[in-house]
Amino acid sequence: MEEKAKALDQSDELASFRSQFHFPQTHGKDCIYLCGNSLGLQPKLTENFVNEELKNWQERGVKGHFTGEKPWVSYHLNSKKSLAKLVGGTEDEVVAMNNLTTNLHLGLSSFYRPEGKRNKILIERGAFPSDFYAVHSSVVLSGNDPNECLIELNPQDGSDYLPTDEIVGKIHELGEELELVMFPGVQYYTGQFFNIKRITEAAHGVGAKAGFDLAHTVGNIPLTLHDDRVDFAVWCSYKYLNSGPGGTGGFFVHSENARNTELPKQSGWWGHKADGRFKMNNEINPIPTADGWQLSNINILSHSAHLASLEVFDQADIHTLRKKSIKLTGFLEELISGSSILDEHVKMITPKSPEERGAQLSLYLTKLGKPVFEKIVENGVILDWREPNVIRVAPVPLYNSFTDVWQFVRIMERAIESVAAS
Repeated sequence: MEEKAKALDQSDELASFRSQFHFPQTHGKDCIYLCGNSLGLQPKLTENFVNEELKNWQERGVKGHFTGEKPWVSYHLNSKKSLAKLVGGTEDEVVAMNNLTTNLHLGLSSFYRPEGKRNKILIERGAFPSDFYAVHSSVVLSGNDPNECLIELNPQDGSDYLPTDEIVGKIHELGEELELVMFPGVQYYTGQFFNIKRITEAAHGVGAKAGFDLAHTVGNIPLTLHDDRVDFAVWCSYKYLNSGPGGTGGFFVHSENARNTELPKQSGWWGHKADGRFKMNNEINPIPTADGWQLSNINILSHSAHLASLEVFDQADIHTLRKKSIKLTGFLEELISGSSILDEHVKMITPKSPEERGAQLSLYLTKLGKPVFEKIVENGVILDWREPNVIRVAPVPLYNSFTDVWQFVRIMERAIESVAAS
């Protein structure tokens, strides 16, 4: 299988992108980095982009807001074209701003508007804390009881997989009591990619809204948010988008909603028409696009790192990345299923269908647990551990190779043998 990995690398049209990233060093050489679903690697372009704005600040001071190639006052506009392409929306439907949880609260304040018996939010059981705490607090702030209004959906058979039919069935069951469906694009623990279009259609069919947390999805899987008529979506940029720890968040609002002047929103100075912004007359004149949810001017240094990564994505193309991603996870699955050692100790809880997963396979260790993970890390692999007993392996198509995947499996086999013998 080593020869197959090398052959796949030789025919990889995206192989050159690997050299555009910095790899952490372990034992004096590049590590095997399989943790892009938690924090993406730093593009080599990033330093120049950030230093450019540091220089502008140094040389221009406050004048940097209105002068230079990319004036800071309109800096958020520079990412719109790339983001629209990644999420399948128009430039008016996307904006880079804040962080994920702030954007989630902003979206919830507009799209969770309980009234009468229509007061329920549907999420998946075991939702990422960003989602759970935000929706929980939104229910409380609305004066409702989370024990009654926050519905957490479990797979009916107790498995890790949540079929689309069960989600749609629950939406229909809740019917006129459902105000909002709030799901991830990709479930962080299992790696399942949910059917955004069908979930949205089902929600709209009962008069509810559909929102999505795309933190593990943007830059991972091509999206069609506009055509799917998603009401709103949020994401961070430090995972697959490689924009740095705590990097700027993203926000999508469908144009039908953005143009709705009766839709309430929490907005700030930057959410109102730019041509009158510095007249300081405090007129209420909201921007009829996603920009209308902005609170203030963007963090320039963080966003400059974001722009560096988006330039790489513009070169690579998300659809080409997706094709390689499917091959990478397929090769990883092939290696795992062909290993007698891993077959005895590992259960894959990510769906087998490539259409229902992204650049992540979640491996449940049935016997030996965290000591195996620690042994893998000792041998030069950086990846992610989640309780209980799950290693999340994310071969990212921008910078991971098929040889990375092959080497990881060999290291994992040896780690299991070592821990079992101790």
